Amino acid sequence: MATHFRIGTAAWALPRTVREHFPEGASNLARYAGRFDAVEINTSFYRPHRHGSYARWAAAVGEDFRFSVKLPKAISHEAKLKDCGAQLAEFFAQTSGLGVKLGAVLLQLPPKLAFDAGLALRFLRDFREASHVQLVCEPRHPSWFDPDADALLREHRVARVAADPARVPEAARPGGWRELAYFRLHGSPRTYWSSYEPAALDGWAAAACAAEASQRWVIFDNTASGAATENALSLLAQSEVR
Repeated sequence: MATHFRIGTAAWALPRTVREHFPEGASNLARYAGRFDAVEINTSFYRPHRHGSYARWAAAVGEDFRFSVKLPKAISHEAKLKDCGAQLAEFFAQTSGLGVKLGAVLLQLPPKLAFDAGLALRFLRDFREASHVQLVCEPRHPSWFDPDADALLREHRVARVAADPARVPEAARPGGWRELAYFRLHGSPRTYWSSYEPAALDGWAAAACAAEASQRWVIFDNTASGAATENALSLLAQSEVR
């Protein structure tokens, strides 16, 4: 059972209540990277970022730091994975500014998008034509947690997110490709707002350590109240004494 896993938040803003826990730096991202080794970029879901912006962010962090970047809603929610080759090529032209520090790409699916093997296969082929970066998928329709869906994800080396809150029990556990475990903690009971109590953090730390994967990420997405950074710092402290 491995104990190391990447810890970060879905953004690198530093709430005033926790700034003292970060080293001085030229930017919030540089300070953030002084404590954490991963971050998830969510703003890419809403709007594109220029290649130069990604390159600047990559230059602000250390060599071991990794970014996860969320695919645009134009792909996941508007096109619903259909005929996305050109959009994927544009996305990867932009994110290539991160270089080797692009550790994963996140695909969050709409709650009503059911599993369709043909559609999923065509999208994954388009994705692989555009890039070999690790893809992690956060499905939210129950059909994506059936064995056939899990087998397709595993065959195409796509890790399924372990999410909290979980829409179905299986959603709380990593699935798909087993070499990467990606935990995405949105806050519970109030999504995006609630902070995790110490006992809950203990549970997620244990789950991350127990995952049989060579790569493990724990990302806190409960950013609305600033709880994400506090929770990530607490989990980091726990992981350092394991």
